[in-house]
Amino acid sequence: MAFTLYPAIDIRGGKCVRLIQGDYGQETVYGNQPLDVLRRFVGAGAEWVHVVDLDAARTGEMTNFPLICELIKESPVPIQVGGGVRDETSLERLLNAGAARVVIGSAAIEQPAFVKAALKRVGSKLAIGLDARGGMIATHGWLRTQTVTAAELAQEMAEHGAETFIFTDIERDGMLTGTNIRAVRDLARATGKAVIASGGVSSLAELDELAGYQGEGIAGAIIGKAIYTGAIRLEEALSRTQGG
Repeated sequence: MAFTLYPAIDIRGGKCVRLIQGDYGQETVYGNQPLDVLRRFVGAGAEWVHVVDLDAARTGEMTNFPLICELIKESPVPIQVGGGVRDETSLERLLNAGAARVVIGSAAIEQPAFVKAALKRVGSKLAIGLDARGGMIATHGWLRTQTVTAAELAQEMAEHGAETFIFTDIERDGMLTGTNIRAVRDLARATGKAVIASGGVSSLAELDELAGYQGEGIAGAIIGKAIYTGAIRLEEALSRTQGG
């Protein structure tokens, strides 16, 4: 299993932003032109790019869809897209636009029949987003905390064909305090599937550690704020984790 680094572009109101712990009131704008950010990531050697529609995650309305289509069209590397995918229509729009993988989060809790049918039909193009606060799943742009654990939801989805999971510890996201590596390893062990780490990646040493657990099922890491602040140079991170 290869370890893949996913530099992240989070979009709100057409701009490239980062939130702190998913708080829409704590937003920093890092670029008015997400296309420029995409080109910078690709120029650094990224093999995938992770894109999140924060507006859609919160409301379910795909207001940034035209921009996401433009990013997909312009990108020479695969784009993984998430945010607000809660029904067949939104899933098909993204797949038809050329998204290489679509991340489904809230719908795994609230529309399980849709997600299970989608996994059966296009399973390899789906990733299940497990966003947790204190171990419990949070949905709707992390505004609602549910009563199911990340491990419970992951095991259920794995039984229905999910092969890829993205685990985010909300309390660490945007904090540069380090990923919850233990939780990521536990999830990979519980499901026997590929798990991508997200939330709080802060150092090259941490990426080295994550990459060292490929054999346990940790398939990659999403990195955002650390790149934008300069805490991590993307070129160096890619070189260390992907042999680039």
